[in-house]
Amino acid sequence: MNMKKVLISRLLVVLAISLTLVGCKRSGGSNTSRATGWQINAKEGGFQYNTKYKGQENAPGLVFVEGGTFTMGRVQDDVMHDWNNTPNQQHVQSFYMDETEVTNKMYMEYLDWVKTVFPPEEENFRRIYEGVVPDTLVWRNRLGYNEVMTNNYLRHPGYGEYPVVGVSWIQAVEFANWRTDRVNELKLQKEGFLKQGSQYEATADANFNTDTYINAPTQSFGGNEEILKGGKNKPKVDAEGNETGVYASRETGVISPKYRLPTEAEWEYAALGLSEIRSYNSYRGRKKYPWDGQYTRSGNRKVRGDQLANFKQGKGDYGGIAGWSDDGADITAQVKSFKPNDFGLYDMAGNVAEWVADVYRPIVDDEFNDFNYYRGNVYTKNAIGEDGTVKIVTTDEIVYDTLPNGKVIARDLPGAIAQVPVDENETYLRTNFDSSDNRNFRDGDVASSRRYDQGFDDEVEGEDASFTSKMYNSPKHNVEVDSAGTLIREYDKSSRRTSLINDEARVYKGGSWKDREYWLDPAQRRYFPQNMATDYIGFRCAMSRVGSKSQSNKKRKN
Repeated sequence: MNMKKVLISRLLVVLAISLTLVGCKRSGGSNTSRATGWQINAKEGGFQYNTKYKGQENAPGLVFVEGGTFTMGRVQDDVMHDWNNTPNQQHVQSFYMDETEVTNKMYMEYLDWVKTVFPPEEENFRRIYEGVVPDTLVWRNRLGYNEVMTNNYLRHPGYGEYPVVGVSWIQAVEFANWRTDRVNELKLQKEGFLKQGSQYEATADANFNTDTYINAPTQSFGGNEEILKGGKNKPKVDAEGNETGVYASRETGVISPKYRLPTEAEWEYAALGLSEIRSYNSYRGRKKYPWDGQYTRSGNRKVRGDQLANFKQGKGDYGGIAGWSDDGADITAQVKSFKPNDFGLYDMAGNVAEWVADVYRPIVDDEFNDFNYYRGNVYTKNAIGEDGTVKIVTTDEIVYDTLPNGKVIARDLPGAIAQVPVDENETYLRTNFDSSDNRNFRDGDVASSRRYDQGFDDEVEGEDASFTSKMYNSPKHNVEVDSAGTLIREYDKSSRRTSLINDEARVYKGGSWKDREYWLDPAQRRYFPQNMATDYIGFRCAMSRVGSKSQSNKKRKN
C-alpha cells in the first residue's frame, strides 16, 4: 500500500512538471510574444526588449524606501499657530532617497565638472560656473565672526563630509540633473554602450545628457561615433545590413530614472521611518521624531542622555559645554554622526533643514489628491527644430535667466534638449490637466481668487491694481540687464503687500543646527525663496521606483 502511494506521488510530480513544460511551450517562454506569437529579440531584427530585467538597482548613494499610507501633518499642538500642517492621509509610491544630505565633497565634484567642461575663463561660459557656485557669504553675521566658515566650509577637506549649504533650490535641482547624467554615463560605459572613460573627453560641444541620448542618441557627445560606438558591445548587423543594438533605449532597462528633489510627502514619509512601526498612534500621525519615543535624548543604557540629533538646545547653546558636548557639533556635523532611522536615512532631523520639490502653500489639498501629492508641476516638451528633430542647445544658443536677487543662471546647458511649454496639442480635451503651469491649481488661480465673482480683470485704482484680485499679494522685485551688462535692480517698496508667498516660494523640511527642538518634527513645514540660500538649508536627492512596490518582487498568491 505504501509503495502504491509512493508511485502515485511520483506520477503526480511528473505530471505537474510535464504540464509546466507544456504551459511554457504554449506561452512561448519570455522571448515569445503573448500578443502575436512573434519572436522577441530575434537575431534577424524586429522588436527588441529586455525580457530578463531583474528589477531596479539602488543607484549610487540611495537607499530604498518602500511606499505606503501615512498621516501627513501634525496632530499635536500648533504652538506657532501657522495652521499649515493639518493632518491628512496620503499614500506615496516606493522611491529611493539619499542616505545622507549632499555633502561638500559631492558638490565639489559637480563644480569641478562644470569648471572643466565649461571653463569660466571663457566669457561665454563664465556665468555658467558662477551660477552653480554656492553662496559662501551666507555664514556672515553683522554681530558675529564667522569668516572661518565663509572661507573654508565649502572647499576645505576638514568639512568634506559635512552637508553643503548656501545652495538655493534652483541650484539643488541643477545638481540633481547633473548627477543623473553622470550616473547614466557610467552605467552605459559598464554595459558596453559607451567608450570607457568617456567622461574625461567631455567638452562644451560634446558631453553626455540623458534626455539627448534617449531622444537623439546620434547627437549625444556631439555625434562623436568613437565614443558612442566605442563600448565593448559592438554593433550588430541585421539581414538588410543595418546596425542594431548600437544605443541603449528605455526598453533595455539600462538607463536609470532621474535624480530629483523629493516631494514634501515623500520627505515626510521617509523621515518618519514607519517601516518597523505598527502601532496605531504611529500610523495615525503621533510619531514625533524620526526615532522612536517622545524625547531628543537617548534612553539606551550605554549612551543614556546623549542627544539623537544636532540642533540648538537653548539660547546660546549650540553644542553643549566644552569637553562634554551634548551633540558633538556647534554648527553642522559630519554626516552619519547620529544613528539612521528605520529606513536607513541619516539626519532626517537636525544638522541642516532640507529643500523639497514643492511650491509652498498653507494647505495640502488632499481633497483633490491623496496619492503622490505634489504642488509644482510645470509640464514641458522637447523643442522641435525646422528639420523635425529635437533642438539641441549649442554653445552659441545658451539662454541665461536673471533671478530677482540678481543671480544669473543658465537655463539649459549645451548638449541638452531645449524645452518649451506644452500647448493645446497635449491639453485639448484632456481631463487630467489643461495647462503647462499647474503651480496655482486650485489655489491662487482665477477660480480661487478673492474677487472671482466680480471678474478677474476688474480695475482697481492705485499701483496695486494688478495684485488685488489674486490670492497672494507678494512683493514684485525686478532685475534687468542693460545693454552694457549692468544689473538694474528695482525694489518693490509698496506698503500694501500682504504676503511673502508666491510661485517661487519652496518648502523646506526638518530642523537644523540653528533650530530649536520644535522644528525636528518631520511634519513641520516652512518656506523660502527658491533663488536664495542660507547657512542652515541643505538638500538630498531622491529617485522614483519603477516596477514593483517591494524590492522582494514576490508575486501575490491567490
